[in-house]
Amino acid sequence: MLRVITANLNGIRSAAKKGFFDWLGDQKADCVCVQEIKVSADDLPAEFAAPHGFTGHFHHAEKKGYSGAGLYTRREPDDLIIGYGSSEFDSEGRYVEARYGKLSVISVYVPSGSSGEERQQAKFRFMAEFMP
Repeated sequence: MLRVITANLNGIRSAAKKGFFDWLGDQKADCVCVQEIKVSADDLPAEFAAPHGFTGHFHHAEKKGYSGAGLYTRREPDDLIIGYGSSEFDSEGRYVEARYGKLSVISVYVPSGSSGEERQQAKFRFMAEFMP
């Protein structure tokens, strides 16, 4: 049985200051899905990439300090998919999938839509595109 935990970080650097990586080290999870990492690939501190026996896999948003999803795994997946092929949403860093044989573990960060009507419509488009 694979044990999976999900956490919204509201910024990986902020989460680190609040003890996220200490907490992660205490978990018995095989995979930890994280959303809202808010860091670009070139700004990701090296110590955040492979903490406590995990390997991090990330989908960074193109816009600095925005969105982003990740997946920490103890065992390397058979296949790793970054992004789901969306011309509109892949630039926002919303999807990481690790495949283990017939099992997929997916970390997805769905747009909230709470900042206004334009983003609410974006959320509806995301859901219509993603759900099938």
